[in-house]
Amino acid sequence: MRGLRLAAGALALGLGLTACGGSDSGTGSGGSTQASTPASELKIGLAYDIGGRGDQSFNDSAARGLDKAKSEFGVDIKELEAAAGETDAQKEDRLRQLAEGGYTTVIAVGYAYATALAKVAPDYAEVKFALIDSTDAKGANIENLVFAEQEGSFLVGVAAALKSTTGKLGFVGGVNTPLIQKFEVGFTAGAKAAKPDATVEVKYLTQPPDFTGFNDPAKGETAANGMFDAGVDVVYAAAGGSGNGVFKAAKAKGKLGIGVDSDQYNLPALAEVKDVIMTSMIKKVDTAVYDFIVSVKDGKFTAGEKVYDLKAGGVDYSTSGGKVDDIKAQIDDYKAKISSGEIKVSSTK
Repeated sequence: MRGLRLAAGALALGLGLTACGGSDSGTGSGGSTQASTPASELKIGLAYDIGGRGDQSFNDSAARGLDKAKSEFGVDIKELEAAAGETDAQKEDRLRQLAEGGYTTVIAVGYAYATALAKVAPDYAEVKFALIDSTDAKGANIENLVFAEQEGSFLVGVAAALKSTTGKLGFVGGVNTPLIQKFEVGFTAGAKAAKPDATVEVKYLTQPPDFTGFNDPAKGETAANGMFDAGVDVVYAAAGGSGNGVFKAAKAKGKLGIGVDSDQYNLPALAEVKDVIMTSMIKKVDTAVYDFIVSVKDGKFTAGEKVYDLKAGGVDYSTSGGKVDDIKAQIDDYKAKISSGEIKVSSTK
């Protein structure tokens, strides 16, 4: 029956083929002696979130980790894309395609895979799974790779407040979920720490279960234009590919944008708008993906939660373009205080 479901899922999806060091939280449950796996025998499958490779943000960061492993170890890889508006059943079938195809190291990119993975993982005890951005699916063969997005967002909030001339800032979130709210909360906290009278206008592009807010640049542009017209002069986009529209609006209005996940100033596809990208909140998904692959290769896989926070280098802010050079010392002071625990950044409103 599992084979029949797989075949049906493959036909429905058309297979959709296309071509961030961390600190352990101590909740892992692996720990048993494992044999290392020769790189030549590693088969790695990666299931993207909506937007896929080429989104210039979250998915591309995961892809960089995969590409690094392929370049260094020569591993066999397979990538599958997500579709807009798909169901949990479709995500489940995608993960099963990889597991049934002999890909014994599988990475699910994004919390949207949690429900599907919780169903799939128990059926493939020999497969090591990584779930990015969620602890909602747990098991002896699942490693949960999560980040302290609120800490990195605090730093770019400081930068935004110090650079703003109006004291009015904006936050554009892709989808209104607890994960993206962590970005908003951290950004607002950082802005108010640097300038207590700063205000932050917030706009989410879509509400669950509509996840197209992560891949709709037109909506991002419209939201940012409304903010800029209301006096906002710096907008932080935590919206995946939709952030490209925020940068386009900033360019047209002579304002500033803040990127997310990757150092977006340095991405070739954003070359035309790079001059308005003041900084980016870097979320090192690439490091997490690479670390996971290495752990399987070296026989050191550990199930459970692995947290990539500021102290561990899992999140940070970028300085590319030199726009924050004059305030770097102030940002780094906050960075040191967060890393030492002197400042604790909430992840919830």
